[in-house]
This record gives sequence, C-alpha cells and structure tokens, in this order.
Amino acid sequence: MDRLIYTALNSLHNRRDSNVTLAQNLANMNVPGYRADLDNPGGTRFLDAMDQANVRAFQLEEGPAGFSEDAGFLDKTDNILDVAIADKGYFFMKPDNGGPPALTRRGDLTRGNDGILRNGAGEEMLNAQMQPINLPPFRQIVINEIGEIIIEPVDGAPGEQLNVAVLATVVPPEGTLQKGADGHIRNKNGTMPAPDQQAKVMQGTLERSNVNAIDELLSTIDNQRSFEFGMKMISETEKIDEAGTSLMQAPME
Repeated sequence: MDRLIYTALNSLHNRRDSNVTLAQNLANMNVPGYRADLDNPGGTRFLDAMDQANVRAFQLEEGPAGFSEDAGFLDKTDNILDVAIADKGYFFMKPDNGGPPALTRRGDLTRGNDGILRNGAGEEMLNAQMQPINLPPFRQIVINEIGEIIIEPVDGAPGEQLNVAVLATVVPPEGTLQKGADGHIRNKNGTMPAPDQQAKVMQGTLERSNVNAIDELLSTIDNQRSFEFGMKMISETEKIDEAGTSLMQAPME
C-alpha cells in the first residue's frame, strides 16, 4: 500500500506547486505588463524495480518554469508618459534593488525628483548604452515608435525640440528568455540581449498583464478538486492497509 500512498503524495506535491503558480499570477493580474508564470515542464516517471515497472510514480522537472509571452490588453490612457510595446519585444530596466539589468514590458513611466525616468515599480528605464535615462523638465514630450524621447524643454525657445534619449528595446528570438530567481526576465544563461530598437513603441498606451483571470480561477478549482481526491485516496489506502493488517493478526485464544 505504500506504493499507492507515495503516488498519491506525489500528485499532491504537484498540485501544491501548481497552486503556487496560480496564486502568483492572480496576485499580479493588475500589474502593468506582467507576464504570467507557467507550470514547470516535465512528465511522470515510474520507478523501476527488478527490471519491472513499479507503480510508484514521480514527477520529473525539465528545467526552470517558463512564462507566457502573449501580449496583454493594450489600454489607451492618453497619459503622455505611458508607453507600451505593440506586439513582441521588451524595454530594458534596472531593478530598484540594485540588481543587474533585466527586460520588462511595464511602461507606466514617471519622472522622479532626480530627473530619472522610472516605471511604476521604481525600476530605472535604460537607454541603448544601458544607462538610466535622465529626463530634463519639459513642456511637451513625444516618444516615437522606435523609442526616441523628444521634448520641448521648459527653458527653451518656443517650438524648440530636443532629442534627449532613446528607450532601449529589443525583440529577442522566441524561446531564449526565462524568469530568474528574482522574478526578472533575462536570457536563459543569465546574460542580456543587445538592444536592437526593433520593437514598436506606443505612447499614451499601457499594456495590462497577460493573466487571464477566468482561466486561472478555473485551474485553481480544478487543482483543489484534484487535491481533495488525492487526500481521499490516501485516507482510503490507510483503511485498506489497516484492514489487511487486522486479517493477518493471529487469532486470540
């Protein structure tokens, strides 16, 4: 009976991991540009014993979990500092905890008191030289499709325009990225792709997360039912084991 119990316990372990992923996605469904996490890829392996298949099953993991690169809903905000990428591609940013640069789809930008351009998470937006963007005070600002930031400076002559920076972007090859332990997106080997300015930037638009709340909630319900079934299987196995033990006991004289 221990084989059946171990198989059921492995199923419960898998459901727990899946629930963690679902909870993470639901917690971030309102974060602009958030990329939904996916379950760790893998399969089921049956333990071999004496050259025969054993009923004890284990879940195999094939590398780190992935994330969905599907585009989220593009919300027209008309805020001049909201930017989004129309289809594929990423912005470059530096995390607020001082970690190495990473990629992001988040585009709810603000100009800090120090003049640095940051997104809503406090991450510094980077230019093509991987440096923070220092944005001078402006009367008007235009961010064009290739990420160029053109302003009408406060202290400039009427109609004067300055090209002050470029929001670095990249469209990396499909399947080359992953989320690291810090939750940020980089190449699978931990490096960063070089900016290529191939992404199409949209000003006055904000991309929402690509989490589908209905799908996540339905998956949560399905996981809960599977978990309850696994617990019931363990309980029934315990009863069968106790009944078998009772039958094997020597009769009392």
